[in-house]
Amino acid sequence: MSYRIPSPPPSLEELAKRQQNVVTASQLRARGVPARIITEHCRRGGPWRRMLPRVYLLQSAEPTPEQRMWVALLYAAQNGREEGRREGAVITGAAALALYGFTVVPRLPAVTEVDVLVPRQRRLKDVGEVRIRRTERELVARSVHGLACAPVARAVADALAEWTAEPGHSAPVREVLREAVALPDNLCTARELVVELTDSGLTGEPRVRAALDELLAAERDLVLDQLGRLVDEWLLPAPLNAPELRMRGGTYIAVPDLYWPERGVAVEVDSELRCVSEGEAAWVRGGQHRMEYLGIRVVYVSGAGLAADPDAVGGELREAYRVGGTDMVELLVV
Repeated sequence: MSYRIPSPPPSLEELAKRQQNVVTASQLRARGVPARIITEHCRRGGPWRRMLPRVYLLQSAEPTPEQRMWVALLYAAQNGREEGRREGAVITGAAALALYGFTVVPRLPAVTEVDVLVPRQRRLKDVGEVRIRRTERELVARSVHGLACAPVARAVADALAEWTAEPGHSAPVREVLREAVALPDNLCTARELVVELTDSGLTGEPRVRAALDELLAAERDLVLDQLGRLVDEWLLPAPLNAPELRMRGGTYIAVPDLYWPERGVAVEVDSELRCVSEGEAAWVRGGQHRMEYLGIRVVYVSGAGLAADPDAVGGELREAYRVGGTDMVELLVV
């Protein structure tokens, strides 16, 4: 059996460096700094500043924008543990978007209010520029410049919820959604935005829904353009684009993204990006099930899979075209 020797907690100097000179009262006490010394150091002309209840800045100079973020986070994350662990709070909303580098929100120095997500059971109140936002879901943190931030999609949803609640606020909804999916390292996908905006009830807001529909259509168009080039590269015949399929009697079947009527092969591209509500998703799935039931061979292509291995997708399409559909019912192509 092996034993792990616990490492000692960082010194005050190491902790201050890690947290940009912002510490909590519990962290100071854990390192042997009595309350009397804290009070003396925070008096007028002293070397420290009291920023918020039980949160201190170990310098007399004005805090930097990043230090203000640390103050907000540590105030909301205090849980009595020695290290003031930050799992219990994450920065969200416009402040988080500024940290992620969004250009359509005020830059960090201009952020005047910081929204911090905490578990619903936490007993905290707004103070100074810190606004407490509670959630029943498990907190997920992303480290941004060392600060715990909500994932991009959640931060976007919280920012939009705040903006759209203000009458007359000219929220840059379209621009924020576009920037979210354009971030490097695939930090946020269109599907993640759909989930968060739906869970937040924002898809019922006309401005948000219109911007989301526009974004999803643009994402799918990009994938379809890539797929069209792949069809040419693999020397496949040109398919029909988004034809409406019906039975001979006129019964509606589906509208696949691509269709080879001579082979009974359909292609569905990122079909979940056509769906915001569950009703829309059910409508799309129904069409796919009807095509398969009637003998059409349906190939499902994702944008991520196409980007990762286009040759595999090309091979799948060529094989599907070679084999074709089975026991197909004759359909009308509208």
